[in-house]
Amino acid sequence: MTGKTPRFDQAFLERKRRLLIRLRDQLKNTAGTGEAEESAVRGASLAEAHEYEDDAQRLAMLETDGNLVNRANARLGQVERALRKIEEGTYGLSDVSGKPIPEARLEATPEAINTVEEAEASD
Repeated sequence: MTGKTPRFDQAFLERKRRLLIRLRDQLKNTAGTGEAEESAVRGASLAEAHEYEDDAQRLAMLETDGNLVNRANARLGQVERALRKIEEGTYGLSDVSGKPIPEARLEATPEAINTVEEAEASD
Protein backbone atom coordinates (compact mmCIF):
# COMPACT_ATOMS: atom_id res chain seq x y z
CA MET A 1 0.00 0.00 0.00
CA THR A 2 1.03 3.57 -0.49
CA GLY A 3 1.41 6.15 2.23
CA LYS A 4 -2.07 7.52 1.48
CA THR A 5 -4.78 7.38 4.10
CA PRO A 6 -7.45 4.96 2.90
CA ARG A 7 -10.95 6.41 2.42
CA PHE A 8 -12.64 3.29 3.72
CA ASP A 9 -12.19 0.97 6.67
CA GLN A 10 -10.69 -2.49 6.26
CA ALA A 11 -14.07 -4.26 6.59
CA PHE A 12 -15.51 -2.25 3.68
CA LEU A 13 -12.44 -2.88 1.53
CA GLU A 14 -12.45 -6.60 2.33
CA ARG A 15 -16.13 -6.87 1.36
CA LYS A 16 -15.40 -5.12 -1.92
CA ARG A 17 -12.34 -7.28 -2.54
CA ARG A 18 -14.36 -10.50 -2.07
CA LEU A 19 -17.17 -9.16 -4.26
CA LEU A 20 -14.73 -8.14 -6.99
CA ILE A 21 -13.04 -11.56 -6.93
CA ARG A 22 -16.42 -13.30 -7.37
CA LEU A 23 -17.31 -10.89 -10.15
CA ARG A 24 -13.95 -11.50 -11.84
CA ASP A 25 -14.52 -15.26 -11.76
CA GLN A 26 -18.04 -14.86 -13.21
CA LEU A 27 -16.80 -12.59 -16.00
CA LYS A 28 -13.98 -14.99 -16.90
CA ASN A 29 -16.53 -17.79 -17.08
CA THR A 30 -18.89 -15.69 -19.21
CA ALA A 31 -16.12 -14.71 -21.62
CA GLY A 32 -14.87 -18.28 -21.89
CA THR A 33 -18.35 -19.65 -22.50
CA GLY A 34 -19.09 -17.01 -25.12
CA GLU A 35 -15.87 -17.74 -26.98
CA ALA A 36 -16.57 -21.50 -26.88
CA GLU A 37 -20.09 -20.96 -28.24
CA GLU A 38 -18.75 -18.76 -31.01
CA SER A 39 -16.27 -21.47 -32.01
CA ALA A 40 -19.02 -24.10 -31.95
CA VAL A 41 -21.26 -22.01 -34.22
CA ARG A 42 -18.41 -21.41 -36.65
CA GLY A 43 -17.59 -25.12 -36.72
CA ALA A 44 -21.23 -26.11 -37.25
CA SER A 45 -21.51 -23.59 -40.06
CA LEU A 46 -18.64 -25.22 -41.94
CA ALA A 47 -20.06 -28.72 -41.54
CA GLU A 48 -23.62 -27.99 -42.68
CA ALA A 49 -25.29 -27.18 -45.97
CA HIS A 50 -25.61 -23.44 -46.43
CA GLU A 51 -28.88 -21.56 -46.49
CA TYR A 52 -28.59 -17.78 -46.73
CA GLU A 53 -31.17 -17.30 -43.97
CA ASP A 54 -29.25 -19.66 -41.69
CA ASP A 55 -26.03 -17.79 -42.40
CA ALA A 56 -27.71 -14.47 -41.59
CA GLN A 57 -29.02 -15.87 -38.30
CA ARG A 58 -25.59 -17.28 -37.43
CA LEU A 59 -23.92 -13.97 -38.22
CA ALA A 60 -26.41 -12.10 -36.03
CA MET A 61 -25.86 -14.57 -33.20
CA LEU A 62 -22.07 -14.36 -33.55
CA GLU A 63 -22.24 -10.57 -33.48
CA THR A 64 -24.38 -10.60 -30.34
CA ASP A 65 -22.14 -13.17 -28.65
CA GLY A 66 -19.05 -11.21 -29.67
CA ASN A 67 -20.48 -8.02 -28.19
CA LEU A 68 -21.25 -9.81 -24.93
CA VAL A 69 -17.72 -11.22 -24.77
CA ASN A 70 -16.22 -7.80 -25.52
CA ARG A 71 -18.28 -6.19 -22.75
CA ALA A 72 -17.35 -8.96 -20.30
CA ASN A 73 -13.66 -8.51 -21.15
CA ALA A 74 -13.86 -4.72 -20.74
CA ARG A 75 -15.60 -5.09 -17.39
CA LEU A 76 -13.05 -7.73 -16.38
CA GLY A 77 -10.29 -5.19 -16.96
CA GLN A 78 -12.06 -2.71 -14.69
CA VAL A 79 -12.54 -5.37 -12.01
CA GLU A 80 -8.85 -6.24 -12.10
CA ARG A 81 -7.93 -2.55 -11.91
CA ALA A 82 -10.26 -2.06 -8.92
CA LEU A 83 -8.59 -5.00 -7.15
CA ARG A 84 -5.16 -3.42 -7.77
CA LYS A 85 -6.49 -0.10 -6.43
CA ILE A 86 -7.49 -1.85 -3.20
CA GLU A 87 -3.93 -3.15 -2.88
CA GLU A 88 -2.48 0.28 -3.73
CA GLY A 89 -4.71 2.05 -1.22
CA THR A 90 -6.41 4.14 -3.93
CA TYR A 91 -9.76 2.34 -4.16
CA GLY A 92 -12.56 4.88 -4.38
CA LEU A 93 -10.40 7.52 -6.04
CA SER A 94 -10.75 8.25 -9.75
CA ASP A 95 -7.96 7.08 -12.05
CA VAL A 96 -8.58 10.16 -14.21
CA SER A 97 -8.78 13.00 -11.70
CA GLY A 98 -8.00 11.51 -8.30
CA LYS A 99 -11.38 12.78 -7.08
CA PRO A 100 -13.36 10.60 -4.68
CA ILE A 101 -15.86 8.25 -6.28
CA PRO A 102 -19.13 8.45 -4.33
CA GLU A 103 -19.71 5.47 -2.05
CA ALA A 104 -23.15 4.93 -3.60
CA ARG A 105 -21.47 4.42 -6.99
CA LEU A 106 -19.05 1.92 -5.50
CA GLU A 107 -21.98 0.06 -3.93
CA ALA A 108 -23.78 -0.12 -7.28
CA THR A 109 -20.66 -0.66 -9.40
CA PRO A 110 -17.80 -1.95 -7.23
CA GLU A 111 -15.44 -2.00 -10.21
CA ALA A 112 -15.87 1.75 -10.80
CA ILE A 113 -12.47 3.36 -11.31
CA ASN A 114 -13.76 6.80 -12.39
CA THR A 115 -16.61 9.11 -11.48
CA VAL A 116 -19.83 8.82 -13.49
CA GLU A 117 -19.03 12.00 -15.40
CA GLU A 118 -15.53 10.78 -16.33
CA ALA A 119 -16.85 7.36 -17.37
CA GLU A 120 -19.53 8.95 -19.58
CA ALA A 121 -16.97 11.29 -21.15
CA SER A 122 -14.76 8.33 -22.11
CA ASP A 123 -17.59 6.40 -23.83
